[in-house]
Amino acid sequence: MRITYACPACHATTSIDGIETRESLDCAACGAVLPIPADAIAGRGTPQARLQRCMVCPSLELFVRKDFPQRLGLAIVVAGLAASCVAWANRELVATFGILFGTALLDVTLFFLMPDCLSCYRCGTRYSGPGVTTPGGSPAAGGREFGGFDLETHEKHRQLVARTKRLASDPTHP
Repeated sequence: MRITYACPACHATTSIDGIETRESLDCAACGAVLPIPADAIAGRGTPQARLQRCMVCPSLELFVRKDFPQRLGLAIVVAGLAASCVAWANRELVATFGILFGTALLDVTLFFLMPDCLSCYRCGTRYSGPGVTTPGGSPAAGGREFGGFDLETHEKHRQLVARTKRLASDPTHP
């Protein structure tokens, strides 16, 4: 399993492989050591190890997403739109729709080819590789099943971060 997280001490992005066998997360930038909670991974040290909760923050709320860079996806869409606009301006109707359908086909293909990963609502940590999702997992089997993105849960954590920053900057504010 691979983890990509922002170090709580220096906020540098750190990626570590093989976290299911480690006892702590070590930041390569500042050397901060973050102990991995005992209940974060079910079946630690076995091939059936499954992620139960975030290792960086105490959150149990994670969501499944595609392990694909969003900026690259946006760049593909923008490039397809720009190319189709140029074709449209040159009155090339077939080329315009060919470019748009080609971009859509590329998007669908990437969606089915890219593996899933887990992201934490609270701190944004991403987990990828085997053991991050438990298809059909149940609490009785020692596994958790995480769902897709939920806007209400995201907003709850976004508001919590905003309140925490406001309190840190002005402790007298209610």
